[in-house]
Amino acid sequence: MTGSGAARFTMTDDEPAPGLWLIGIGPGDLDHMTERARSVARGCSKRYLEGYTAVLPQREEERLESVIGPWERLMRDKVEKPAELLASARSKAVALLVVGDPMQATTHIDLEARCAEQGIGFYVIPGLSVTALAVSLSGMQSYRFGRQVTLPFAVGDYLPTSPLEILCNNFESGLHSLVLLDLDPTGMGVERPRPMSPAEAVGLLEKMVERLEGGEDGLRASLERPVREWSGILLSDLGTKQERVLSGHLGDLAELRGGTVHAFVLPTEFNGLEEEAFERRRIGG
Repeated sequence: MTGSGAARFTMTDDEPAPGLWLIGIGPGDLDHMTERARSVARGCSKRYLEGYTAVLPQREEERLESVIGPWERLMRDKVEKPAELLASARSKAVALLVVGDPMQATTHIDLEARCAEQGIGFYVIPGLSVTALAVSLSGMQSYRFGRQVTLPFAVGDYLPTSPLEILCNNFESGLHSLVLLDLDPTGMGVERPRPMSPAEAVGLLEKMVERLEGGEDGLRASLERPVREWSGILLSDLGTKQERVLSGHLGDLAELRGGTVHAFVLPTEFNGLEEEAFERRRIGG
């Protein structure tokens, strides 16, 4: 890239140009990493794994050096305050490896803006995202999804209800919801993430409903049923050999054990073949 400041998503020469390369490595199994991603990562002078917006299974971390060469982990402080990272990228090709697809996170869009401001090359190699996998594997029609939601951990007494409001809006608009479960109970992004369990997620949704019940506007019509009676699809460890996709009531899904990284799809009224797809995924079906 010369001077436009825009992210480059196209193929480039075999030798990576100086600049910051955001490289998607797929959702959890390095076998999903494209040959282009592997080649560019190996060609970069430095390689960092972004370690707080997503998590790579331990066994895949142990494989990573054999796939792309030596690497270091960068946590939130070094990514959100990237002076050292960008200084290296001024004269060398530097890879920031991102689990999933790199431009899904606001943090990474900010890196593009910083590179543009400072005249540093910025390149993106997309990767397979959990978002795409979740929608595809849920059996629900992709055009019927509304706004995506991330369900955060509570921090002390603070628990926002805005995620629940988004779910209500989607439901009342006849749209399914993809709910990504948070990875970091501290919210600081300085330690290896501890993903939220399905049971924790259901408990947090119940607390959000309780807070809305006590609010001025009262309970939304879409929340008249208890949370544990909502229909849902649990998607665990997508893109790995441990992948699991199961449907049922949230109360039953909350009782399931095992898995590491989870998401829910909360369907609205079924359309066409969606109900049959839901039943095929039902627990014990």
